[in-house]
Amino acid sequence: MELNDQEIIRRNSLNELKKLGIEAYPAAEFVVTGHATEIKQAFELNEESFDVVIAGRMMGRRIMGKASFFELQDSTGKIQVYVSRDDISKDEESTLYNKVFKKYTDIGDIVGVKGFVFRTKTGEISVHAKEFIMLSKSLRPLPIVKEKDGKIFDAFTDPEQRYRQRYLDLIVNPKVRDTFVKRAQMLNTIRDFFNSKGYLEVETPILQSIPGGASARPFVTHHNALDIPLYLRIADELYLKRLIVGGFEGVYEFSKNFRNEGMDRTHNPEFTCMEIYVSYKDYFWMMDFTEEMIFRTTMAVNGNDTIEIGDNTISFKRPFKRVRMTDAILDATGINIEAISEKDLYLECTKLNIPVDETMGKGKLIDELFGETCEKSLIQPTFIYDYPKAMSPLTKEHRTKKDLTERFELFVNGSELANAYSELNDPIDQLDRFKNQLKLQEKGDDEAMFIDQDFVRALEYGMPPTSGMGIGIDRLCMLLTGNVSIQDVLLFPQMKPEKQEIIDSDDKFIALGVPEGWVSVIKDAGYKTVFELKAVENPNKLHQQISGINKKKRLGLTKLSPDDVNKWIL
Repeated sequence: MELNDQEIIRRNSLNELKKLGIEAYPAAEFVVTGHATEIKQAFELNEESFDVVIAGRMMGRRIMGKASFFELQDSTGKIQVYVSRDDISKDEESTLYNKVFKKYTDIGDIVGVKGFVFRTKTGEISVHAKEFIMLSKSLRPLPIVKEKDGKIFDAFTDPEQRYRQRYLDLIVNPKVRDTFVKRAQMLNTIRDFFNSKGYLEVETPILQSIPGGASARPFVTHHNALDIPLYLRIADELYLKRLIVGGFEGVYEFSKNFRNEGMDRTHNPEFTCMEIYVSYKDYFWMMDFTEEMIFRTTMAVNGNDTIEIGDNTISFKRPFKRVRMTDAILDATGINIEAISEKDLYLECTKLNIPVDETMGKGKLIDELFGETCEKSLIQPTFIYDYPKAMSPLTKEHRTKKDLTERFELFVNGSELANAYSELNDPIDQLDRFKNQLKLQEKGDDEAMFIDQDFVRALEYGMPPTSGMGIGIDRLCMLLTGNVSIQDVLLFPQMKPEKQEIIDSDDKFIALGVPEGWVSVIKDAGYKTVFELKAVENPNKLHQQISGINKKKRLGLTKLSPDDVNKWIL
């Protein structure tokens, strides 16, 4: 691994600490008595000093001779620490201050401080250090983020780096941490709401022999001991309904689901979904229940029922707008999906330049038509309900219109947020729907559902009238935190594998005739492999480049001639 100058300096500091007998990574518990934010709040109440023990990451410092200040950041925020040479050092040479603190401690190090709280002459609440303890030496420099008068400069904003190195993002971007605190508040609020109704939180299998409960392409794996294919869960619906058959009144689960499909600003192959099923209810009841859940959650997370996201102001004040799917598409396109054949619908979609193909059944065509012509206009919370039967293989047939189902989806800010049904509990009808999905598989639809015979068997024992609802937790979090990308609400979103830089060993360069001392200079110039070095087209330019590095860094290496360099390349 090639180290940069800062990394070399930090490793040297680590070695110096060891020589002084200081353990840079101590094992013993460090008992903290307070945190930055609560210390400030407590001191402001009566302006009386008190002893504290704090720990955190050094985020900045100002060295001023016999006394210094540094900024300590913990899980709650930042607080200034005052360090005096005579307070923390016990020997005549003041080793702890002059060497450990001033020379061998760096921004990014995790340190402990024992002292007392006071207010400086400039009015800032601070901690006066009486003891200074190294808790973890940082060997890599942090990105330099500057803040002045509440404004951030040189922010760590590159998405690729932020998502790939979320730990670094959380250190230097405090607002990112706030997003995930709100996510936890959101989950707790939903869970408390369900529990208050007496519904039971359960866990269902992630590895499944049949990927059921949704129309999606699954991830496939193999169980060696059983010698069978298994699928990562695409939904937990069928297992939760089995539990309703078993006699539970209401069950819910926060599940990790996996779908082997595309990735974009609103889709990640691994995502969190919440599904709830309640017996003796229908989809109208579930609309009201969903409204109440989202309203409560919005109030708990943000303190009001209105949020700003992008250019849109969204109100979750009840009741939400309700529109039949047939009417939404008719208003947007003039197409009556209840009165058109599959063949004619396909032709209408092609006229509108909607990406469809002949493998799609009527349900999939309607889904594409709605997505392209209606979905993006649904900014305020809107229930789209009464879906065509062809789109909803697990949904109860409409009580008055045989070609429709009792289903709704909730759309907010142009995206689907929740999906709910009056659940299909007729086992004969359910089996027929599964068989129709099998025909779509035979046409080439790799997102069509599998037949789950055991689920049909469960229904044959009798499932009470039931309503179920699923909601995308990640998308809800995006809304409530004002983020427009799903990657911003996932701690570790899926990324392409990081490209590993190939660096040849020094021996390979030496074998080419490069003097040993010059190898690091050549690598510093950007030639990490012998192949890259031999591909140089202008040896004279390379000679000037590496000679310049030797001079700039005052390495004192024996000078090379252009002919010396040329021999490496020939």
